[in-house]
Amino acid sequence: MTDTLAPGRGVLWTREHRVTTTGILLVITLVAFENMGVATAMPTMVAELDGTALYSWPFAAFMVSSVVATVLSGRLGDARGPKLGLLTGPLLFLAGLVVAGTAVTMPLLLLGRVLQGFGSGLVLVAVSLLIGLVFTDRERPVIYAANAAAWVLPGVIGPSIAGLVTERFGWRWVFLALIPLVGIAVVLLLSVVRRLEPHVPGERERRAGVPSAVVVAIGIAALTWAAQHPSPVALVYGVVGAVALVLSLRRLLPPGTLTLRAGLPTVVAARALLSGAFFGMEAFLPLTLSSVHGYSPAAAGLPLTVTALGWSAASMLQGRYPDWSREFLLRTGFALVAVGVGMFVFVAQPWAPSWLAFACTAIGGAGMGLAMPSVSLLLLRFSPVAERGFTMSASQLGDWVGSALTVGFGGVLLTALGTAERPSAAMAVVGAAMAGVALIGFAATRRWPSQG
Repeated sequence: MTDTLAPGRGVLWTREHRVTTTGILLVITLVAFENMGVATAMPTMVAELDGTALYSWPFAAFMVSSVVATVLSGRLGDARGPKLGLLTGPLLFLAGLVVAGTAVTMPLLLLGRVLQGFGSGLVLVAVSLLIGLVFTDRERPVIYAANAAAWVLPGVIGPSIAGLVTERFGWRWVFLALIPLVGIAVVLLLSVVRRLEPHVPGERERRAGVPSAVVVAIGIAALTWAAQHPSPVALVYGVVGAVALVLSLRRLLPPGTLTLRAGLPTVVAARALLSGAFFGMEAFLPLTLSSVHGYSPAAAGLPLTVTALGWSAASMLQGRYPDWSREFLLRTGFALVAVGVGMFVFVAQPWAPSWLAFACTAIGGAGMGLAMPSVSLLLLRFSPVAERGFTMSASQLGDWVGSALTVGFGGVLLTALGTAERPSAAMAVVGAAMAGVALIGFAATRRWPSQG
């Protein structure tokens, strides 16, 4: 319980790991920076391309293609190993940067976003499989801590840099400036791939594939659009999308995930519950601070920086103690997320002090920093080796679906119970509901079967 590993020398930067570590962290940093930067530059780029009416579609295009690629990458990983995803993912991401950065019309921008989403979906699942192959069970908490840190720098400085680049050099350079770094990542990953042992596929069950993933992506898009544009017609296609989503998810997730069966299904569900609870709250935090407490746009984003710092610090802590119980850390993470998100109920009230927002994100971010690495490690422990690709893709899919559904739910509440100018009542319900989601995860992770 008390042994520690020195993250620098003990695991990440040894002779056998340094190239793998560098490639993984560079890829994650680039994907993170692109995600953070595009949101900042989006108003400028859609205005220049006369695409204001399609403002949400570059985000939707990225999400839909990522969902499909995530499932495909998992199936390819089980059949052939992570090599194909590690190489084609960054190349497609690179192609997407080129297309988006040189786009002269909205359709071309959307094509670029599709390529970026597909590439990121392929490579993120492949990276998870690579970690399972290269790092031992005791070493993995350290690389997961480093992965969390790789999201912090883009989270802290990404929006500011993207805004500066957009103002000084133009929005196209938000995409084009990343191209040389992606090229370096491809070279590093090529070196890693060459050293991997040939993949020997084991016995595995037949799983649903890309068609079901497409249905899931369309279902998410339908629900999101229906939530943002309420009407009798939207209610119809929203219900149809929800039914299609549930039916397809039953085929894309381990049996028992939707009913929180103990073991691997609960671990996969845990990531969806964590993402749904925390990001469902975080999506509405800047709006709440601006409308309720009068924060400027820049100041309203500061608690999100606190999230990144709390997440990274907690993740580094768990990485220093590889013998700590991951089941205990997962439950602790759920408890902290429940407390942090529950505080959002008070942040949304005009009579409450606005500094509670910083405590809310610090506590919730720390919970995510403890829980998310624990989910990743438990996925590898509970999953049969021959089905790790399926497991990792299911977990990533749960992340997407959980976030999309709770953000959409918040949008419905905002429309039904308030307005963007007066969101207090709606956001109080959002905070309470998201805290409830975290408590469901806390309760579901109370018991575990023997690890298989």
